[in-house]
Amino acid sequence: MDYEIIGITVLWTFLYGYLIVASIDFGAGFFSYYTKITKKNHITHNIIQRYLSPVWEVTNVFLVFFFIGIVGFFPSTAYYYGTALLIPGSVAIILIAIRGSYYAFATYGAKDSNFYSFLYGATGLLIPASLSTVLTISEGGYVSVEDGKVQLLYGELFTSLYSWGVVILAIVSVLFISASFLTYYASRAKDLDALELLRKYALVWAFPAIIMGVVVFFLLGNQNPEHYQNMLDIWWVFAVSFINFAIATYLIWKRKNYGTAFILVMLQYFTAFYGYGISHFPYLLYPYLTIYDGFTNETMAIALIIAFIAGLLLLIPSLYLLMRLFLFDADYVKGKK
Repeated sequence: MDYEIIGITVLWTFLYGYLIVASIDFGAGFFSYYTKITKKNHITHNIIQRYLSPVWEVTNVFLVFFFIGIVGFFPSTAYYYGTALLIPGSVAIILIAIRGSYYAFATYGAKDSNFYSFLYGATGLLIPASLSTVLTISEGGYVSVEDGKVQLLYGELFTSLYSWGVVILAIVSVLFISASFLTYYASRAKDLDALELLRKYALVWAFPAIIMGVVVFFLLGNQNPEHYQNMLDIWWVFAVSFINFAIATYLIWKRKNYGTAFILVMLQYFTAFYGYGISHFPYLLYPYLTIYDGFTNETMAIALIIAFIAGLLLLIPSLYLLMRLFLFDADYVKGKK
């Protein structure tokens, strides 16, 4: 049995879960601040707070599982990425801590502070931008390994069109995913004012998201021709992703089936995300590290696979119950409790 493939598939699934859940959270933070400075927070405040109140505590569970798993399954990643991402990773941790402090202190009135609201909104964009650095670096060309010493090439990273393209793609995708979900959530709450405003945001960010996806796709051709060719070989996966996007955007534009539209947005990113991962196979860091390099021993691999699948099977029902009891409870979603 190829434990390496099972391991990376499980981890990729956790990362996709984080992509969706965290994007909704991060985008909600940005929209919360943006509507505040544009004097429209009275329209969206209740919708955003009703979503965030029961959910923010579990957002980072997916990310924690992923990082524990990547080091557990592939110990060599700790050396390569741990060294290369020392500064970018530290920045991401600080931003996550700042965001967590907003949630913690909001209970004591910080939510009325413009400064805290700014930090809350800014981290919603800066965290995905900093985390996207991992995917950028994995394409190669940004890390040098000489005599066993790993070094991140900051000059190449900060002057690369591909690097900045990935950052912009991460930000606009967060805003599109979040606005799509919040539009659906507002429709469930029958809050027509919030629905119209959030629907507008979803349509505004839809086309930058798909355009940047195409731009990054072609920029990859210069950065990693081998990966680019692999993506062309499975072009139909990305065609399916685009079809999902087109139908979802059409439904939102036509003001109908917002729930179906969001499911299609999830499928859009599911197909694109897994297509990207499959075409990147077997590299974890091109060209230095593959999933077969430094893989953990078989006994540990089996134990980790069982533990992570069990964790996933526990996490999914927990999220379902959270949504059933709070997010989509008829009274809660309408603000009656």
